[in-house]
Amino acid sequence: MAEQNNLKEFTKGIFQYNPLFVLVLGICPSLAVTTSVKNGLAMGGAATFVLVCSNFIISIVRSYIPREIRIPCFIVVIAAFVTMVELLMKAYLPPELNASLGIFIPLIVVNCIIMYRAESFAYKNKPFASVLDGAGLGLGWTLSLCLVSSIREIVGSGTLFGLKVSESYQPASVMIMAPGAFIVLGLLLGFFNWLKLRKSEKSMKAVMKND
Repeated sequence: MAEQNNLKEFTKGIFQYNPLFVLVLGICPSLAVTTSVKNGLAMGGAATFVLVCSNFIISIVRSYIPREIRIPCFIVVIAAFVTMVELLMKAYLPPELNASLGIFIPLIVVNCIIMYRAESFAYKNKPFASVLDGAGLGLGWTLSLCLVSSIREIVGSGTLFGLKVSESYQPASVMIMAPGAFIVLGLLLGFFNWLKLRKSEKSMKAVMKND
């Protein structure tokens, strides 16, 4: 039973509460950095690290944080881990990748996904569950970023991870510009909403049939 609960805590952020396609959070960085899969992976990895670590620390010290000042305390904890990941990325990632992510790494401090999980989960639950929650949400967002960025990179640049997919393909450069980001994200949101609606209809029909 405990293993099932742990698995549920982890997988809910990938499917049931996917940050981008279900909760529709983190839209700005999702639109801005998804011009390539490398960007999506780097942003997702950075956010996952901050999510897991901040959830863990906030859960440990939650009983010592007065409710009236919890938001400033969350920001201090999150900012510490954002600073760590920013310095690590500058030290070990290629300069062009850091340049393409730009201001969006420091802005993880106020990322609504991380603040949302700190407030709604880590502040109310035990450390292990909070780590699973952060890891699941982070993985869910990373997969979402990779899906959006792979479509945009293939269609807009004719490459995947920087490698050409076809010599004869003529890229539609609009897909790596701002309009392309909105088009891809809008279509994916519509598709996942359609899947959710279809699943709900099947569940209702199954209930009515059993009755």
